[in-house]
Amino acid sequence: MLLRLQNSIIYGPIASRRLGRSLGVNLLPFYQKTCTLDCLYCQYGWSRFSNLETAKYPSVTEILSALEQALKNLPVPPDYITFSGNGEPTLHPEFGSIVEEVKQLRDSLAPIARVAVLSNSTTVTRDSIRAALEKLDDRIMKLDAGNAASFEIYNRPYPSFEFNRIVKGLASLSDVTIQALFTGGKDGNYSPGSILDWVDKIVEIKPRKVQIYTLARGYPAPTIENLSRTELNHIRQRLSAEHIAATVY
Repeated sequence: MLLRLQNSIIYGPIASRRLGRSLGVNLLPFYQKTCTLDCLYCQYGWSRFSNLETAKYPSVTEILSALEQALKNLPVPPDYITFSGNGEPTLHPEFGSIVEEVKQLRDSLAPIARVAVLSNSTTVTRDSIRAALEKLDDRIMKLDAGNAASFEIYNRPYPSFEFNRIVKGLASLSDVTIQALFTGGKDGNYSPGSILDWVDKIVEIKPRKVQIYTLARGYPAPTIENLSRTELNHIRQRLSAEHIAATVY
């Protein structure tokens, strides 16, 4: 079953496999998925790219007010304050300002929490977005494909996003974490050629670490399927051979 869209700015804290107690911050509209990719595995279902031009984002004031109230009401501070939500958080036109303001709020109300983003990486080609990402404690960036052809099939990008430019943008970030969701099936990304190309791109990016996982929630495409722990560990071992730290979730 697909997940319902978040209907508020703040959600959680949720128990995350990777981030512990994560307080989610949804910078995107409540009424639609707003994303530059249309991934076969997305837990929120298919994207409608026509929505990108008409999206109405919550204001900076609304976002900061909601976060301040949530942090004041929590009995225990979260491990992470995480930009995620109903699509790609860096699409918010004030993303840079929001990052700075949220960090100040964190320092005041929850100094032990780290501020992170879960991003699909498409906007990393923009100088302003990379500058904002560098101010975060953790940059967890998506890369599921190893070449443009696989990217088109598996992630189904909005036409203006070029795979090789995204890889170069990721390589320019410091201490980046790469997350990758692998699946089998007709349109999955788990094949010898796909894995070889993907590992080559990871070597080029030189991430601090890589997070590897497979389907854990509902997904819209009938042409992909779950992978076994053994198959995921095979990918991890390929990275280990290149001296790249990776964890299977």
